[in-house]
Amino acid sequence: MKDFKLLHLLLLQFLFFSCNNKPETASPQKTNISESVYASGCVKSENQYDVHTKVNGVVAEIYVKEGTFVKKGSPIFRIDNTNSKLNSENARLVAMANDYSVNQGKLKEAKNVIDISRKKMLSDSLALVRQQELWSANIGSQLELEQAELNYEQAKVNFKKAELTYEDINRQLKLASDQSKNNLKMAEASENDLIIRSEVDGYVYKINVSTGELATSASVLAVVGEAQFLIELNIDEFDIVKIRNGQKVLVRMDSYRDQVFEAQVHYIYPMMNERTRSFKVEAVFTTQPEILYLKFK
Repeated sequence: MKDFKLLHLLLLQFLFFSCNNKPETASPQKTNISESVYASGCVKSENQYDVHTKVNGVVAEIYVKEGTFVKKGSPIFRIDNTNSKLNSENARLVAMANDYSVNQGKLKEAKNVIDISRKKMLSDSLALVRQQELWSANIGSQLELEQAELNYEQAKVNFKKAELTYEDINRQLKLASDQSKNNLKMAEASENDLIIRSEVDGYVYKINVSTGELATSASVLAVVGEAQFLIELNIDEFDIVKIRNGQKVLVRMDSYRDQVFEAQVHYIYPMMNERTRSFKVEAVFTTQPEILYLKFK
């Protein structure tokens, strides 16, 4: 009888615990789903550009060092080119020789010819009038009258010719003077190209040449850019339609493997790179790493 009560008690306890072990449940929630677009890219300075020379020559002088802050227009390199200097000097000599004010003697000479031709024309005109009066009084011969008329006509032609010659000389002198001055300006501009200046207010991030080396228009002499950094991304043509200005960008960098930095889409280039079938997109940091390449003070 006692055994029966004990068994009954254990059975009740089992049923009691079994009824209190309720199964776990989960309730669904409605949330937004985010779609990510993955892209590779690089970090570069804003308005970064490669420094080239327009005139081939030898690097005669380097005015800056890597990390130097330069103002727009500040000299970075001086290129030595003998031909450019000689061209400038020759253009300067020709401009001096062809200067309009220097060649006024030629104009004065042409003007003197005009004055003489005018006097000759007036003299022949008076002679013709006198000969006509004599002929009216039956004095003289018809041959003398015809000769007077011929002299007067020839004098008029010579006078007109002298005026045209003066105008032609004046025009040629002005043309030669203006052309020489323009050639001098072009030569001086070419000589000015021997001094390579910064196009932005920024830093010299890299210098690729040393003094004495040959610099050509195809070689990159230096890399210059502003202090602000941006991210240049290459977006596949299938994903570009999902990109908008102002979108958030999560950035992982090899130099900061365990950190994620935030950026924002700043500009989307409208032209596709046909070789890579991708679009270039620029983003700016909203949380920037402490050090990027070089940290300048």
